[in-house]
Amino acid sequence: MPPIILPAIWLIVFIVGLPQFSETVYSPSLPDIARDLSVAESMVEYTLTIYLLGIGLGTLFWGKLSDRIGRKPCVIAGLIIFIIGCIGCYFSSSIEMLLISRFVQALGGGIGSVIGQAICRDVFHGAAAGKAFSTIGSSLAIFPALGPIIGGVIAQQSGWPNIFLFLIIVSIILMIAVLLRLPETHLRENRNPISLLKVGLILIKDKQVVGFALIVGACNGIVFSYFAEGPFYLIEILGLTPSQFGLSFFGIAFSSMAGGMLAKKLTDHKTAVVIINYGLIITLISTFLFSICILIHSYILQLPIYAIVTLTILSHMAAIFGITMATSNSLSACLVQYKWCIGTASSLFGFFYYSLISLFTLGMGLLHNGTLLPMPLYFFTLALCALIAKKLLVGKSVKE
Repeated sequence: MPPIILPAIWLIVFIVGLPQFSETVYSPSLPDIARDLSVAESMVEYTLTIYLLGIGLGTLFWGKLSDRIGRKPCVIAGLIIFIIGCIGCYFSSSIEMLLISRFVQALGGGIGSVIGQAICRDVFHGAAAGKAFSTIGSSLAIFPALGPIIGGVIAQQSGWPNIFLFLIIVSIILMIAVLLRLPETHLRENRNPISLLKVGLILIKDKQVVGFALIVGACNGIVFSYFAEGPFYLIEILGLTPSQFGLSFFGIAFSSMAGGMLAKKLTDHKTAVVIINYGLIITLISTFLFSICILIHSYILQLPIYAIVTLTILSHMAAIFGITMATSNSLSACLVQYKWCIGTASSLFGFFYYSLISLFTLGMGLLHNGTLLPMPLYFFTLALCALIAKKLLVGKSVKE
């Protein structure tokens, strides 16, 4: 068997990160899009929900296909479909066209999570896998956090459609890098026919896998509900400009990096489950304190606007710190028993947790009522659900 050439981690990070970046890059523009397309605010929030649903369906397709034909061809094909979706978004003149284009964009973007993870599982094992996934886990939060920073500047300077033009250019550059620098990590002799239904039934009966999916889904439900509700919360209610809202994500990106670095360092001394527990407790405490402060502001003592803005950003930074710790180790540990079908298992796992994220983001849109209360209370509820899933389904150790 010929040796597998190790791919550069930075390239895997960008493959994983581009679809994540695209999920949120237009987040600061949501109020402007609602006005330009003359639709309700909740309808614009659903463009994020449908993107996440498309990502979930994309992971289901690309993971299975990559087990048959290899990882690299799927990455290239996915980027082409992603670019087609970006073109549709750029020319969208109605909410219906934008929703359809976002869905197409997401189907192509499904290559990011599932194939990026499959490539890592192809070539990294043991502690090396934990460190690789900590790096990738940081990108899962850093890229969505960078999105609003860049998108806010582009939207304020030249209008929200140009955000998608920017994505087209970045996607083309990434495709060239993949063509030149990404080796094939799924060798032909390992490409055995695998039943999607068979693997799916095995996974759904594995309570640890279900628990990890609930943790990743609930934690990222907080992340992406913030991207959906945050612009209306901070821009429409509290008065920030789109660029100010985007710039606030510098702190969130730093927090994500710090959480990923700590998780990576702890990998040498602590088990994945212990690190997950630390992250979930940090997330629960931060969302609880956020909720208490907003309840006090709403019913007891009204706080200054600047204090609410600062509180919101700091509490979300703390939540992101914990979420990065929890999700990176959940992704590393969730499928250790499924090396024999890792592409298919990754696609099914990705479909499951992205469907949950889409559902949780939909819930945020349904709760949107133009006040400050729904977001912090919803975040606390999701954090509590994630911790309960860890206690009841994952337990204290991972089955090897």
